[in-house]
Amino acid sequence: MRLDKFLAHHLGASRTIVTKELKAKKVTVDGEVIKSGAYQLSPKQIVHYDGYQIEQVTSQRYFMLNKPQGYVCSTDDPDHPTILYFIDEPIPEKLHAAGRLDLDTTGLVLLTDDGKWSHRITSPKHHCEKVYAVTVEQPLGIELIDIFNNGIQLKSEKSLTKPAKLHIIDDFHAELTISEGRYHQVKRMFAAVNNHVVALHRKQIGKVILDIPEGEYRPLTQDEIDSFN
Repeated sequence: MRLDKFLAHHLGASRTIVTKELKAKKVTVDGEVIKSGAYQLSPKQIVHYDGYQIEQVTSQRYFMLNKPQGYVCSTDDPDHPTILYFIDEPIPEKLHAAGRLDLDTTGLVLLTDDGKWSHRITSPKHHCEKVYAVTVEQPLGIELIDIFNNGIQLKSEKSLTKPAKLHIIDDFHAELTISEGRYHQVKRMFAAVNNHVVALHRKQIGKVILDIPEGEYRPLTQDEIDSFN
């Protein structure tokens, strides 16, 4: 993360003021005076401003991200770029996704460093609903509404899926609401009824609705954070 952005965030100051403070030699990183705002700060470095240490992370953090295709939701992957590419925050690797999306699935990802909070989203016992926009290869029949509502037997699974709400928009587009998170669940549910998902986009988790452009992120509001309590 750039040093000037870090300082602006933690000091509540403008970039202009931060630049002046840097030029005045008031900032050190690991004991060395740094005058360039473009300096890339690493997570373990110690920053002092005017003699006082600034902690890199002071509280738990909660964000939403609109994930594009081609990014994985892990924080470290040797083969694919991760969603942390989009997150310009101190110590981004401390964040984790509260409910992952596949490489080719787009849409809402919640990121946090609060493990208890994310557990309330991902734990099956909390029945947190997720809403997906689905595009399929074969036409959708009206009979699928009852089939999905009654639960579907997935390949290699012992139990039926929990009731899911299928809203058919047209022959090839639907909105699906599920309350569990089995491996590749949405794709496997449609495969079980002899269809193939060609595009999948998560629109909502619980009461949190995706409202930002693809590739962007924002902090959650306090109401959004509290909605999972």
